[in-house]
Amino acid sequence: MNSIDIIMIPVTDRQKAKEFYLNLGFEIIIEAQDPHGEPWIQMGLPGSNTSISLSNFHGIICETDDMEETIKEYQTKGIEVGKVDETPWGKFAWLKDLDGNSLCLRQK
Repeated sequence: MNSIDIIMIPVTDRQKAKEFYLNLGFEIIIEAQDPHGEPWIQMGLPGSNTSISLSNFHGIICETDDMEETIKEYQTKGIEVGKVDETPWGKFAWLKDLDGNSLCLRQK
């Protein structure tokens, strides 16, 4: 993993949460429907490389330059990684830590 790209924050009302974060100084990076028909609202602070996504669950999306190599490396360490999903926004593969927290690998 190279960096934390997106921190997914669970919210009950995405539009109200969006207004709250706008008032804090965040800017909208992307607002669109995701492949599952859910609204995707991604926001960030000006000049920051890490952003947040207002979602219905918690997760951390980390960038990688080589999805396959990263998965192979983790598998040799006994870390299970889910299947790779290819989307218009890149490749994604989910995994969980020992406490069930969601982490996602993303290759742009």
